[in-house]
Amino acid sequence: MSEPIRDATGMHSVREPIPSRAESRAYGKSLRTKVPRSSLGIWRPADNRPDPVDQVIESHVGRIPRLIGLRVARMTASPYGFLRGAANVCAYDCASLPATGMVAIICGDAHLGNFGFYRSPEGELVLDLNDFDEAHPGFWEWDLRRLVASVHVAGRQNQMREEQCSEAVAACVNAYRDELTQLAEIPLLARSFVRVDLGHLNETVSEPSLRDEVVRAAAKARTRTSDRALPKLTRSQGGVYQIVENLPVTRKVAPARFDQVGVALDDYLGTLRLQWARVVGAYCLMDVAHKVVGVGSVGLRAFLALLVGSSSDDVLFLQLKQARRSVIAPFIHGAHARHAHQGQRVVEYQQALQTVSDPLLGWATLPPIMAPGIATQLSANSTMSGAPAIQVYVRQYRNMSGAVVIDGLDAGALVDYARVLGLLLAKSHARTSGASRIAGYLGKSDAAAEALVQFARAYADQTESDHAAMCAAVRSGRLPNAATDGGAS
Repeated sequence: MSEPIRDATGMHSVREPIPSRAESRAYGKSLRTKVPRSSLGIWRPADNRPDPVDQVIESHVGRIPRLIGLRVARMTASPYGFLRGAANVCAYDCASLPATGMVAIICGDAHLGNFGFYRSPEGELVLDLNDFDEAHPGFWEWDLRRLVASVHVAGRQNQMREEQCSEAVAACVNAYRDELTQLAEIPLLARSFVRVDLGHLNETVSEPSLRDEVVRAAAKARTRTSDRALPKLTRSQGGVYQIVENLPVTRKVAPARFDQVGVALDDYLGTLRLQWARVVGAYCLMDVAHKVVGVGSVGLRAFLALLVGSSSDDVLFLQLKQARRSVIAPFIHGAHARHAHQGQRVVEYQQALQTVSDPLLGWATLPPIMAPGIATQLSANSTMSGAPAIQVYVRQYRNMSGAVVIDGLDAGALVDYARVLGLLLAKSHARTSGASRIAGYLGKSDAAAEALVQFARAYADQTESDHAAMCAAVRSGRLPNAATDGGAS
């Protein structure tokens, strides 16, 4: 059977024929002879697998030197911390395994910590994937492998028995299978509007302890808004708000960088829909700081911009976060960069994977680090002394963002939550026209779940081994393990 005509990740002429759902399902099913579902359970390191510590060190190139130690500390805190920060390691490992060859737009870093609450444009609280730094066309199973590995590692961290971790993994995979199969049967346009809001989540969750955590997380998320953040992040001097430093996490930027951020934000307005460009354009930039976020992102440029409107209580926080080439990209199209602007890539694929997205999502470019006294009005793609420009995506900061706290979840709650995450990942993958092919491959049995249970356990072992190697590298002095002061941002 030949592969369906259309690539599920791209745009095509509406005059091109498309395969029927039945043809796509049959094609997916036919792949089982070439790539059996049991192969999803395989984990064996490639013969030429790079040293994981070397891979971590490689990922530090281009990051802010003074923050490397902080990143290392967060990754060595636990095997789960290592997994979160080692997206490049997992991408290499997934790429070394048998693959179905079915390409979708994937998150690229779909561990369970990258799902959370945020506010829809209508003001509703929704739960979805919420980190797209590594989003890229790729094989769908890479996302699922990373998700189930994170579930197993998190289960071990919460002192669960192996069979309990495996139960959570199986629940995740079967929920992914069932939701994707169901969505593949409805029109693509209709499935593009499917969302999981708080009401839907409360109906889906059955474990009382998880339901309590969802209520807590949702209540906290509702308080995470710009106006609520103002007294926590700033102080007023003569009626002018200034972001408060909290080293090493929050650091004020130099005047030259402040000006550069202002120029970048003006350019960013041009990437928004006109309606929202008018809204943001009604605010004035008051202050900028560099603010560390996450685990994998530590050391990349992440600027917090404070904008004030026509009254002192009308404030808007925007985050400008550095975007680099996805860790998935080298394994899809090698050294050639498909995307000229990595911030645009993040925005494009976030909007593809989420049912609803932040309406203020956009992108911009900052000049490289500059010496004092050099003019700041540089073009978007300017370089200095060979240094590349800094490509960023822009989004609201504290947009009712929140997350279910994994630490402390009992076994039943983890099973329940893993099921929710499998459903959410399926929803994202189904927003491409390749859902029927994936559904055909997975079928109706538990074959994929049984295989991925094996993979998750084996990869959890590998993660613990890699984490131990990184801890040993810290003890030997090969890696730093403390944030130091100084350096430009």
